[in-house]
Amino acid sequence: MPGTTLPPVPHYVPASPTKEDLDWADLVIIDISKARTPEGRAQLAPQVRDAMRTTGFIYVVNHGMTQSQTDRIFDIGDVAFTQVSEEEKRQHAAKIAEDGSKIGYKLRQLWTIDNGIRDQHEQYALHRSIFGQQEHPKALQPYLPELRAFSEHNHFNVLYPILQMLALGMELPEDTFVNLHGYDAVGDTHARFIKYHPRTQEEELKTKNVWLKGHTDTGSVTILWSQPVSALQIMSPDGKWRWVRHLDNALVVNLGDTMEMLSGGYYKGTIHRVVQPPADHRDRERLGAYYFALTDDDAKLVPFAESPVLQPVGIVRKCADEDAPTMREWRRGRVMAYGLKETKKRDEVVEEQEIVKGIILKHYN
Repeated sequence: MPGTTLPPVPHYVPASPTKEDLDWADLVIIDISKARTPEGRAQLAPQVRDAMRTTGFIYVVNHGMTQSQTDRIFDIGDVAFTQVSEEEKRQHAAKIAEDGSKIGYKLRQLWTIDNGIRDQHEQYALHRSIFGQQEHPKALQPYLPELRAFSEHNHFNVLYPILQMLALGMELPEDTFVNLHGYDAVGDTHARFIKYHPRTQEEELKTKNVWLKGHTDTGSVTILWSQPVSALQIMSPDGKWRWVRHLDNALVVNLGDTMEMLSGGYYKGTIHRVVQPPADHRDRERLGAYYFALTDDDAKLVPFAESPVLQPVGIVRKCADEDAPTMREWRRGRVMAYGLKETKKRDEVVEEQEIVKGIILKHYN
């Protein structure tokens, strides 16, 4: 992070962790500081591989940022919502419906959740380059160098080692997936801040307390900076929803549909959702900091069939290789559909949408 004197920023005061005894997911903890050497990555790769084939989520610790540096990122993230007027947010709105891009603001009440109830969360996504690709609100201008450093830290110090270990887990050359995630390439990889606001009792009843339906992520790797308001649940291998516990200065990492397609189904995008927090967090806003990684826009999402590990287990494809979408096609199809287009109920739990080239997206409610 920048080492010069930093501009002042209003302090965001997070909640204390919940005291409720919830059904917590049992996630592997990966010390990513060990991944700085080839030997360390080789040692960690089997743990990452096995976790991403079972629970699909891991904790990452010792990632290189201190607690105070992380706290400041949340301070800056809150500026995007508390120090920017609604009018200015609209001026910087993302072209979600028009171009399938989340770069910019996603405003509150854009998406329909259930029974006509719209969402109560807002987002601000920053293209990883920070400078040149988008205009930012005036209140964020003083912090752009720090946000650039934050993006670089996520990309090079967290994302790349994870991608290398995922490749090793498939017995592929270490940089197989790294080569599809160029920092300066054309693509939509971005940092994002999300703020969830408490909802009314009527909204909770009509949505069965679901704030964001069960889904898999669009991209390859999602990095969530752990925060204390409990609301994230993952679908465990036994089919039960379990809560993700907050760990101070840890990252929560999962894979998305893009990695599932590239790995021929060897790795799977895990279903997760956001629900109403427990009672002692119910009146708190939930501020999150994320890094969403997608491959370069022109990457064709076909399996690395040469992986030796796929021979005994077989390759699972979402479509024929000749019909496989590029990252840009897949991203646009998904972003332009979610919460904006009608879904078809398959049963009491699953709703479906056709996204692109016959590939079906499922929502779990």
